[in-house]
Amino acid sequence: MNSLIVITGPTGVGKTEVCLQIAEHYGIDIINADSRQIFAELPIGTAAPTAQQMQRVRHYFVASHHVGDYYSASNYEQDVLALIANLQPPTPTTHHPSPTTPHPIAILTGGSMMYIDAVCNGIDDIPTIREDIREGMKQRLETEGLDALLEELSRLDPEHYAIVDKKNPRRILHALEICHQTGKIYTSFRTGEKRQRPFKIIKIGLNRDRDELYERINQRVLDMMEQGLEEEARSMLPHRDLNSLNTVGYKEMFQYFDGTIPLEEAVRQIQSNSRRYARKQLTWYKRDAEMQWFNPENVKDIINYIDLQL
Repeated sequence: MNSLIVITGPTGVGKTEVCLQIAEHYGIDIINADSRQIFAELPIGTAAPTAQQMQRVRHYFVASHHVGDYYSASNYEQDVLALIANLQPPTPTTHHPSPTTPHPIAILTGGSMMYIDAVCNGIDDIPTIREDIREGMKQRLETEGLDALLEELSRLDPEHYAIVDKKNPRRILHALEICHQTGKIYTSFRTGEKRQRPFKIIKIGLNRDRDELYERINQRVLDMMEQGLEEEARSMLPHRDLNSLNTVGYKEMFQYFDGTIPLEEAVRQIQSNSRRYARKQLTWYKRDAEMQWFNPENVKDIINYIDLQL
């Protein structure tokens, strides 16, 4: 059976270079699993692979969409499975010269927990929301407020209301969109059933000492500012209400543009919120007993582990 190598870890840990080296070792492609790096307009704030890095190894789902496009974990699952089914056999390398040698299909890498989970385990078959329903719910949020929509959700789907993040308008709107479009409660679509895949999944988690990770995150934000994050975020001001821009780096810069915080505070908040997101990612990944953890500096150990799993 073919194998898919999944390499993940917190933001700023150093996934990109590790994946490039492993992909070059096996002669395989990289499938991006970052829900913001898919947007062509956001290369700096999402730390997307550079043109030079993508010349080293073919990447999929980098700058493949635009910020105004609707795209979900369910769409991603379908697209990645279709891609994997059509990938050509890996290029023979000096390490794996024979086509009959056990060989991975590709590397799936990124920090978006839901995207990786969708490919590894499947995602509930939730319908795509019609545009008129989506726009109608946005209007209701503006005119009626979040509390009114929460009250409606508590009546329509009390089970989901009990567990939903009540401070996340997007989650609440989505549950109500499903209710209104289908006439069924959102809970009825959430089966949590794990899907079987026609390939073996090898899961690798990357992590560093916490202080070192935090220093890398802080420095990466400063590097983004030098690379032009302020200009990139300013160009996105007309689209600031899009869900694709409801993310660390842009939200804080929008506050700076509004005059509510100075630039230095915006940078500090981006660093702080990035560190907080890294903690959230680690909490999520460490619940997965199939994940094998490595320091990103130990690429040879990672390759040895992969070889033993193939």
